[in-house]
Amino acid sequence: MIRRFPLYGKILIALFAAFLTGAVLTPDSQIFGLSVLSCLSFLGSLFLNALKMLIVPLIMASIISGVSDINEKGVFGRLGIKTLGYYLLTSMLAILTGLVLVNLVSPGVVNGQPARSLIGLSEDTSAVMDKVSGHGAGDIAEIFLRMVPPNIIEAAANGQMLGLIFFSLIFGYFVTTLDRGHGQQTMREFWRATFNVMMKMTDWILGFAPIGVYALVAKVAITVGLAAFQPLLAFFVTVLLALAVHLGLTLPVLLKLVGGISPSRHFKAMMPALLMAFSTSSSSATLPVTLECIEKKVGVSNRTSSFVLPLGATVNMDGTALYECVAAMFIAQAYGLELSLVTQFTVVLVALLTSIGVAGIPSASLVAITVILAAIGLPAEGIGLILAVDRILDMCRTGVNVFSDSCGAAIIASREGEQLFSESDHTRSDSEL
Repeated sequence: MIRRFPLYGKILIALFAAFLTGAVLTPDSQIFGLSVLSCLSFLGSLFLNALKMLIVPLIMASIISGVSDINEKGVFGRLGIKTLGYYLLTSMLAILTGLVLVNLVSPGVVNGQPARSLIGLSEDTSAVMDKVSGHGAGDIAEIFLRMVPPNIIEAAANGQMLGLIFFSLIFGYFVTTLDRGHGQQTMREFWRATFNVMMKMTDWILGFAPIGVYALVAKVAITVGLAAFQPLLAFFVTVLLALAVHLGLTLPVLLKLVGGISPSRHFKAMMPALLMAFSTSSSSATLPVTLECIEKKVGVSNRTSSFVLPLGATVNMDGTALYECVAAMFIAQAYGLELSLVTQFTVVLVALLTSIGVAGIPSASLVAITVILAAIGLPAEGIGLILAVDRILDMCRTGVNVFSDSCGAAIIASREGEQLFSESDHTRSDSEL
């Protein structure tokens, strides 16, 4: 009975148990003489490490096998144009959604006065400044440099996914240029077999997902608690509302109108990936689950998913772009700065550019927000205002990032003439997940 219970149901139970644990225990709680937080941190890190262990070989095998199997003339370029067009469109729509709502709600203004004096700067501001120091508008140029790493092994070891994806795309393309008598078929079979092995490993590791999810979320629930949300409730609600509009309205409309896909069926199919994204706060760590859901439950071909999803996990950050825009506007409001339409357009443009490339940098959103603040003349110390709720909102915006990636893969697959949600695939996925 337990084996047949769907994965997303187990994860939901784990999430409920984690929040219940956070309501009952304190950061000082112990069990059998051991710190509860230390135990949860160990289990959560172990699970995350297992997922991250899969990322490099899974991405390389997925992209190379997918691209090398594209034999039709012009398909590679057509997929690329559709994918990038979708990414730019949804990111821009997400940013504009956040911009409209933050102007309507004005979370940085309380009783007609800037909220800085009421909120106060976090005591961890100095630590944040250390993380983001040295980053500025030049980070945008670094995006293109990271696409062509001087050492692909070092890039893989350091998690520089943009360079790894670029290398894999080119490698897969040039596999197709080999003569059949000079190893083309051998290379294709090798990478296809590698991809199949990685998917089997993914299935096995996902069996431990409920334990990992419980540990990760329970740790956050215990350390943050509900008190941290009170001073920043308006900002918190504004971001959540904007994310909800993009997740529940914008993306479903695109699914229905552009892809001819049932939003409810797609949402149900992607539930395990959404819950995993919420738990891990990492699009890259969630990628194995996203690939599993989009291929087995939605029915997208590996040719399309292996091209769209790994790229999306690195450069398509709708939720992150939205959050960066709202956070920058909130900090500006809290400091009492009136931003003109031209300045707000600058925020939109910089948020769009930074959301593409800063995902590989530690504390990615904090670095991106620093770039935006510098562009509009605000001190980076304003980031201290949003530290208290950043972790929870990070979990939410990662879910939006992953769902947008999956919508892109489904829409592009539909436009390519693929048959989605076939009855056999749907039945099989329910038994497997």
